[in-house]
Amino acid sequence: MTPDTAAARRALADRLEAVGALTNPALRAAVEAVPREPFLRPGVFVPARRRWRPVTELGADPAEWVELAHSNRPLVTQLDGHLTADQVSAPVRGFPTASTTAPAPTVRMIDALDVEDGHTVLEIGTGAGYSTALLRHLLGERDVSTVEGDPEVTHDRVIATHAVRRIPYAWVQRTRPGGAILATIGTWPEGAGLARVTVAADGTADGRFIDRSTLPPARPEPPAARVGGLAARAGTAAPTRPAHVSPTLLNEPTPALLIQLAFPGAKFAVSIGADLESIHYLATPESVAEVADDTYGWTVHQSGPVALWDEVERILTAWQEAGRPDLTAVRLRITDRATHYWVDGHPALCWEHCAT
Repeated sequence: MTPDTAAARRALADRLEAVGALTNPALRAAVEAVPREPFLRPGVFVPARRRWRPVTELGADPAEWVELAHSNRPLVTQLDGHLTADQVSAPVRGFPTASTTAPAPTVRMIDALDVEDGHTVLEIGTGAGYSTALLRHLLGERDVSTVEGDPEVTHDRVIATHAVRRIPYAWVQRTRPGGAILATIGTWPEGAGLARVTVAADGTADGRFIDRSTLPPARPEPPAARVGGLAARAGTAAPTRPAHVSPTLLNEPTPALLIQLAFPGAKFAVSIGADLESIHYLATPESVAEVADDTYGWTVHQSGPVALWDEVERILTAWQEAGRPDLTAVRLRITDRATHYWVDGHPALCWEHCAT
């Protein structure tokens, strides 16, 4: 018996509404109308005892396929940069390099985009295409295009479906005055924020972070490779000193985002040492800091032209003294020369990134 996919879509809409991700009646109608299973072809991988079990539309039990398609969770669609579920028939090892975003953050972003009839939308990063389908159900086929659209056309709304280090000024140029851009800034797993900016007639864009985000970067880096590379660099670090701020703060969303705003190219990783102590690594292309937990507390090694952990301590101390504001307190302004970030009333919490 063929599962009732309409019922599955209604159930998904109910779950999204229950978690507060779906409040717009028109968007709910889109979720109920657009099947998700076609956007999972040729298949997905699900966790199975430290391996990934392939599930495809043709090979799976129909009920399992529909349940997966309409579950509120991200689904892995590629391993190791090339392997898809239709290429294997048994569980395999690998690192996820592509996935579909869970429906909740997808519809939450579309809702925050505040689209109206007559708007044109540019989507940066089509991915599997589910969000594109929802947008086209809301606005019509002709009013939604992907990053491959005509570069001379401007749009009322721009939405990015993967995390970026900053919003490129080119996106501002592609947006009409009064239009909005919605993007996830920050590429660390626990330190990404959803930013919304409005474009002005003078070509600038102003806005703020409106929520946490869980969207990954376009091509995530395997944790093992990241830790291994940073550990090798930290081996040449300078002498030890006590760390005055715990590195575990960087596992929290707001501190992690603030440090990425200060160092947009920085990488952060955690490993467990031979004596089961945790070791945290923070690195930019030029500098590295290693913060380790030993018998006497946290200690830090630093090397390179920038004392990274000194800056981390300065920023996070200022954040704590400011009352630990949420990431939604962070504002941003984009011009053709730079992107500025700041927290109102706290001059120690401000950064400028020159356009490249």
